[in-house]
Amino acid sequence: MAYTTINDPSAYFQITLYTGNGGTQSITNGGNSDLQPDWLWIKDRDDNYKHLVVDSVRGATKHLSSSSKATEITNTANVTGFASDGFAIASDGNVNANTEKYVAWQWKKTANAGFDIVSYTGNDSAGRTISHSLSAVPKMMIVKCRNVAKEWTVFHSSQGNGKFIELDQTTAVQTATNRWNDTSPTSSVFSLGVDSSVNASNQTYIAYLFAEKQGYSKFGSYTGNANANGTYVYTGFKPAYVLTKQTNSSDEPWIIKDLKRSPLNTGVDSPTLFASVNTAESNRDGMDFFSNGFKCRDNGAPINSGSYLYMAFAESPFVTSTGVPTTAQ
Repeated sequence: MAYTTINDPSAYFQITLYTGNGGTQSITNGGNSDLQPDWLWIKDRDDNYKHLVVDSVRGATKHLSSSSKATEITNTANVTGFASDGFAIASDGNVNANTEKYVAWQWKKTANAGFDIVSYTGNDSAGRTISHSLSAVPKMMIVKCRNVAKEWTVFHSSQGNGKFIELDQTTAVQTATNRWNDTSPTSSVFSLGVDSSVNASNQTYIAYLFAEKQGYSKFGSYTGNANANGTYVYTGFKPAYVLTKQTNSSDEPWIIKDLKRSPLNTGVDSPTLFASVNTAESNRDGMDFFSNGFKCRDNGAPINSGSYLYMAFAESPFVTSTGVPTTAQ
């Protein structure tokens, strides 16, 4: 049985839907536990505004976009601060256009939930190691150069340490030694090559690192069957959020599905956003969420006709632990 280490996923991950008012507002989360986010990712569902990515290490007003290789900008008209159970926003259309619908995905940085955020400066040295605080081996790492326009570089354990894929692109998994130096991360450090997207001399970087926590998070791969009665992927929990990318195609975007935007399993197309594209939400590429995994409901390449990697976080564990319910640290 898939017993969990985290009984209340909302202590570490929440999805909040809200409507913009064109002015300022405070967004309050609605989970079982209060969550002050350390990583906040916002997307306008109605329009082609860019994805907005902020975190507590760089500061709430320092913005990147998952759909762009552009440098970090400082903008006090977007996210203005983090609160004990949410965040504050100003009037910019990326986060608060009047009457527009938005989704905010939020994570807490703590080893308990297997998530760390690391800021570092590159040194152009092959084999350079960077310390992290997970006390576990990262299964997925997302790295972005902050002060020079460079692609988002992703390590995923299902692909191995000699490969990488880019979050802001539709490209397939690529092979190279100059990203991770052909060295797998450990429970204390991750290794870098000399590519400028991860380790140029005197350039600044931000890295988001994820370790697996049973019953709460899963980072794996699957093979699509090109059938509307699609592949079933076991996670050991009911997913709240699933991010997928076809790894053997250069034509398919990163796809984001979540339980808040699609609460009912319909067996047909469901609300979809693309991490690598600014486009508004559309109904396509069906995916159903079940008590212990997710099932693809489309026969097409975006989610179910090829090879895929995925990142998933729980709405609720399949089987709770027998200990005291976990709370945020």
